[in-house]
Amino acid sequence: MPTLVDQWNIHPDHFWLTGKRPEQLVEYNEELQMWMVYGYPEVVEVLTQPQKFSNDGWRLVDVPVEDWVKEGDFAQMDPPQHRKLRGLVDYAFTPKLVAQLEPRVDEIVHELIDDLAGRDRFDLVSDFANPLPVAVISDLLGVPRSDRDLFKGWMHALLDDAGELDSPESIKEQEAAMDEQFGLLREMRDYWAEQAAERRRQPREDLLSHLVHAEFEGERLSDGAVFNIANRILINGHHTTELVIGNTALCLIEFPDQAARVREDRTLTPTLIEESLRFLSPLAGVMRVSTTEVEVAGQLIPKDQMVMAWCGAANRDEREFANPDVFDAGRSPNAHLGFGRGVHFCMGRRLARLEARSATNILLDRLPELRTDPADPPKFGHVVDATGVARLPVLNG
Repeated sequence: MPTLVDQWNIHPDHFWLTGKRPEQLVEYNEELQMWMVYGYPEVVEVLTQPQKFSNDGWRLVDVPVEDWVKEGDFAQMDPPQHRKLRGLVDYAFTPKLVAQLEPRVDEIVHELIDDLAGRDRFDLVSDFANPLPVAVISDLLGVPRSDRDLFKGWMHALLDDAGELDSPESIKEQEAAMDEQFGLLREMRDYWAEQAAERRRQPREDLLSHLVHAEFEGERLSDGAVFNIANRILINGHHTTELVIGNTALCLIEFPDQAARVREDRTLTPTLIEESLRFLSPLAGVMRVSTTEVEVAGQLIPKDQMVMAWCGAANRDEREFANPDVFDAGRSPNAHLGFGRGVHFCMGRRLARLEARSATNILLDRLPELRTDPADPPKFGHVVDATGVARLPVLNG
């Protein structure tokens, strides 16, 4: 009899979701010319030692790349450069500032549910989990509400075919793929340059104004740096949060005993969300590059090798988690890697948790009878480095 996971059409590389374990904690994939790291302590080692495992993926790219593509992109930097730029962005996500957003997040959640409450069926991802973070990030950056559809289009174009592990391509194939991506990035760069110019003329109380007027090593950020930082906030803040909200909603529906626990005791909402982050890790895998010869779990990884640290597999490691294939809304402790670890720990994790907490509590209050549609089961996205429901058709009532 097919299991729930079989019906979800998960990515074939996400074997841990089916209860399987890796044959080796660290192994080399000949076809992909890449090292795979699956164990919990081994993944933590890769993520927390940037001096051995660099986040600068450009170092192994042979295709020439224009400077503006990399300028100020802290997600592709290592310390100490990363620390300085990341500090500017972390300013927007301090606990105090995130807490101040809670009333607005609740308001947006209620507005979205107002549109859904009278419907017999809808897609909880496209109609709720997707528009919620887009609205919140748009408000945070201070961009017009009318541009939200533009952001959604960018998101689909960048993420729909991203993150697949493919065999090495020829230089010509790499150039063609990158030319297509650069065309979209130029469109996005021009948009943010226009927004930045407006903030220079007339600052506002928004994150984009803060970035435009912030100083980095005694200098203001360039348009290229503002573009890359704003893009990271928009894309990562939207995509990760959408996955967290959708995955948590799916867990509530498919594990009704756990939903009942949380409904009766709302102090469990935060631990429910953390368990969702472990059980269906939005950050399934993280790519790094070895900067030196290094031994991990007895395997010697040479210098300048691509290394994939599988957070999703690590979150099912019995050495760290008791009964890892059981969804437990009260699990504690729960040191999952659903948001990564180390200097590149997800910058928007506090905001994502706030949005997921608001969404969960209000869904439980206002739409308590949601259930999946037997004729149209949930479907997961097929981006290899992320785990998340892409379609979640539900019946209401």
